[in-house]
Amino acid sequence: MPRKDSSERVPKDAPLSIVILAAGRGTRMQSDLPKVMQPLAGAPLLSYVLELAAQLEPAMTYVVYGDGAERMREHFANAPVHWALQAEQLGTGHALLQAMPAVPDNHRVLVLYGDVPLLRIESLRELIAVAGGRNLALLSAAPADTTGYGRIVRGARGALLRIVEERDATARERSIREVNSGVLLAPAGLMRKWLGQLRPRNAQREYYLTDVVALALRARTRVVAVMADDAAEVQGVNDRLQLAEAEAEYRRRRARALMSQGVTLIDPARLDVRGEVTVGRDVLLDVNVVLHGPVHLADRVRIGPNCVLANASVGPGTVLYANCVVQNAQIGGGCEIGPFTRLRPHARLADGVHLGNFVEVKNSVIGERSKVNHLSYVGDSEIGSRVNVGAGTITCNYDGANKWRTEIGSGAFIGSGCMLVAPVKVGDGATIGAGSTITSDAPAGKLTLARSRQVTIEQWERPIKRPPKP
Repeated sequence: MPRKDSSERVPKDAPLSIVILAAGRGTRMQSDLPKVMQPLAGAPLLSYVLELAAQLEPAMTYVVYGDGAERMREHFANAPVHWALQAEQLGTGHALLQAMPAVPDNHRVLVLYGDVPLLRIESLRELIAVAGGRNLALLSAAPADTTGYGRIVRGARGALLRIVEERDATARERSIREVNSGVLLAPAGLMRKWLGQLRPRNAQREYYLTDVVALALRARTRVVAVMADDAAEVQGVNDRLQLAEAEAEYRRRRARALMSQGVTLIDPARLDVRGEVTVGRDVLLDVNVVLHGPVHLADRVRIGPNCVLANASVGPGTVLYANCVVQNAQIGGGCEIGPFTRLRPHARLADGVHLGNFVEVKNSVIGERSKVNHLSYVGDSEIGSRVNVGAGTITCNYDGANKWRTEIGSGAFIGSGCMLVAPVKVGDGATIGAGSTITSDAPAGKLTLARSRQVTIEQWERPIKRPPKP
């Protein structure tokens, strides 16, 4: 019997190095993007794994990338990681070998995968706890569909005997429900030794990381399998179908998290959360709402159906009616927005503002209790409090080369169908008559009109369309 080797054991609190294997080409994606750059809820798959790794506060994180994946390095140029190139795709064991020269022997090494984005931090912490500094620990699961996974083979008393890849498994082994996620943790010195002993004795002629388990058992190292509570955690993403399934699971998680915070979701299956979202009490989200974080929804906010909010904050008691789009904007409390309102970047609404049907606001400030209720465009403007902007009003902010600002004082009344040609100022309490085109400043407290004289042409006849000649 082989002698138990303890020379590479490390303390259970030894520094942690994390290696993320991300070199797969993802040919089944039929895409020019590297597989780990495919978007899940608006962010690359790899970003979720990097965020998870960061929560473990490792001494260092390494990412193994493949030839031709330079855009991945460019995207994550500011991430605190070291990069290791796997120029040839010779299997997962070979991939890990590319990072191991930089991992000290007195560390523990945790192996993650750039295309497994749904792992929970709780599962990894349990894995780290059972591994200590002596054991090899791996994460297993029992998914409904075991296709593509290596099977965990146990003995009569439940001891783990080996892992067999599906392509190399017998029919009996393929019937096993417990599968290997590929996520594992071991002392770095032992891992280095085992990797050096790998041989490509399999159908693919590749160096399988799973073969490390057999080497560990042969060296009488204890191997512990930690079963994930939710099989969706270990779901890999190799094609568009699996990407859609991961997206659906991500949506379910985010919906459950919001409901646990007291948010009412009219239909949890029809909500998309992409990024950080914070909420107050008694928030209600109707169907088909999309939230691109960061988004903050204060107490009693109600978001109607088919609304999209991106990088936005909404104050307490505000209602967004159906089909509104809010991007890089701030909305105060007690506002009524929509339906069919669009707030573009740098729109800021004070408390009590009303914006109605087909109103667009861009790079503008609208003061307390002001109203822009119908078919209007407000761009590059500053509007005071208690202003009424009539239907069909446009702030003409662009001259073809430069943007100019419009200022409307508090208490002003802008009639319907007005053109305010910037740069222009409308004084406090001023009234602009309907249908006016204002090109000069309008004084406070006065009625200003700018209309051409109405003329009727008595002898005019409407043109008649002549039938074609035969």
